[in-house]
Amino acid sequence: MTSSPLVTVFGSLHYDIAVMGPSRPRKGETVTGTSWHPKSGGKGGNQAVSAARTGVATSMIGAVADDDFGRFLLANLERRGVDHSFVRRDSSQSTGMSVAIFDDEGDYGAVIVSGSNLTLGEADVSAAQKILAKTALLVLQNEIPDAANVAAAQAVKRAGGRVLINAAPARALSNDLQPLIDILVVNAIEAEMLAGVSVVETLEGALEAARILASVYPAAVVTAGGAGVAFANAGGGELAIEGVRVQVESTHGAGDEFIGVLAAEIASGDVMENALNKANNAAARLVATPEADRF
Repeated sequence: MTSSPLVTVFGSLHYDIAVMGPSRPRKGETVTGTSWHPKSGGKGGNQAVSAARTGVATSMIGAVADDDFGRFLLANLERRGVDHSFVRRDSSQSTGMSVAIFDDEGDYGAVIVSGSNLTLGEADVSAAQKILAKTALLVLQNEIPDAANVAAAQAVKRAGGRVLINAAPARALSNDLQPLIDILVVNAIEAEMLAGVSVVETLEGALEAARILASVYPAAVVTAGGAGVAFANAGGGELAIEGVRVQVESTHGAGDEFIGVLAAEIASGDVMENALNKANNAAARLVATPEADRF
């Protein structure tokens, strides 16, 4: 077990089924696919693996069922060097899963079934107090109950750690959770919802959204796909970093790769500009890698 994690991810674990096809089906349409494969997923699991891949000590708190899907996900965390001592086996629910359908351009649509992820709560936070008390940076997402996020954030803040939330999928952040957040990370769609702006498509638009969000949160990061990433903090600091031009193979998981690397670099003490550049480059490399070649 990792004794002193720099990064702890509290969040979702999904068994993903990736389906490759020429296009995504419209309502009522059947499309003939070319291949499919299983993969480990869930924003929490993906972000933990990405953080650990940088060499930073990383722990995962989550829940899976005692089924084949759950065993597959635990084996992946083990293989990737993520401490999973506090991933609970839940017998009341099935393991979370998703089906993602990819088109020829590398874009995708997905359906998730949360399953055991929705059972996460204060009991899991209590069980993991040992690692939460030593965590430099806690990473959260919106694929588990808000109350679970609040409990984990409170535990880390009491111990002097910081909290980063990837507010995805898009949903309003509760009044209990907002004051506990040190760093908010959102994509263009989530920024539009939380910042109340109409469209975030350009780097300039992302920076404007980051400024608005930094009036509520100590620091905000807004990713705008190929346009780049913007940062603003409550002290008036700003950064705008252009996207890295690559041949797009698949956009699946790019946001999670960005979050994992960003969290690892911040927890290690790197300055924000360096952390953002490293995360931006890592996400670009993933986008340029075909799904079948990813590990």
